[in-house]
Amino acid sequence: MKIQYNKLWKILIDKNMKKVDLKDAAHISSNSIAKLGKNEPVRMDVLMKIAKALDCKVEDLFETISDDENE
Repeated sequence: MKIQYNKLWKILIDKNMKKVDLKDAAHISSNSIAKLGKNEPVRMDVLMKIAKALDCKVEDLFETISDDENE
């Protein structure tokens, strides 16, 4: 099972925000932003901070993809 944050990037586009704006608004580290950009897992508290900053639900930020779909 893999994770994709395409939904998060769509929200940022809709809100006319850049990754640095998200980092500042959610008070998260550059390392967390880098992990998100590589579709790597991040801690739940990071996702909760992002959801609060963007006024959305955690589940609005990502989707899980089965390993079979990537082949």
